[in-house]
Amino acid sequence: MKNFEACPKRHYEIDLMKSFKEDESEQLKWGNLVHKALEDAVRKKKPLPTGMEQWQPLIDRFARSPGKVIPEQSLAITTEFAPTGYFDRNVWYRAKIDVTILQEPVAMVIDYKTGKILEDSVQLALAAATIFSHYPEVMKIRSRFLWLGDDCKTDADFERKDMPAFWSSIWPRIEALQHAHQTTNYPAIPNRLCRKWCPVTSCPHHGK
Repeated sequence: MKNFEACPKRHYEIDLMKSFKEDESEQLKWGNLVHKALEDAVRKKKPLPTGMEQWQPLIDRFARSPGKVIPEQSLAITTEFAPTGYFDRNVWYRAKIDVTILQEPVAMVIDYKTGKILEDSVQLALAAATIFSHYPEVMKIRSRFLWLGDDCKTDADFERKDMPAFWSSIWPRIEALQHAHQTTNYPAIPNRLCRKWCPVTSCPHHGK
């Protein structure tokens, strides 16, 4: 949704048609390494590699946490907000959750972030929505960004009863995305990425 709103054409060419591929930046490579190392530390109890030892206290806290700790959970829902398989044909929205801690009727959802701090309560709410769908006994969720580079966090709390209002608040954005898909109308919107950071060479704004 954010990619579409930044530039529909870029979203269409990269995310949907796969006509162009973004270069993997050093920041992205580092983020992928960190996520994999933390997943292995939680799931397989592997030691953290050199340069990541500072996050061992976090892994230790997970190990001591009451409830069920689930690393790298892939969840999906249908258009009726019902649970479904991640690759099922009726899938509508997918979420990958770095760590889920279930202590029903409450849960915690954690998303590791290795980049700069950017608030995004919608992403936190969407993750919470998938947990509510798949775990009907969960009534309240604390959804958290862990900013690993800055050693800080961003929290947002959600209750099951909050979800209808949340979906209503973002529904115009969803309908805009759906309309573009139905009409195959993805216009180019010039923005700060055009000059150096967009690989879509067929766009008239590329490099400008």
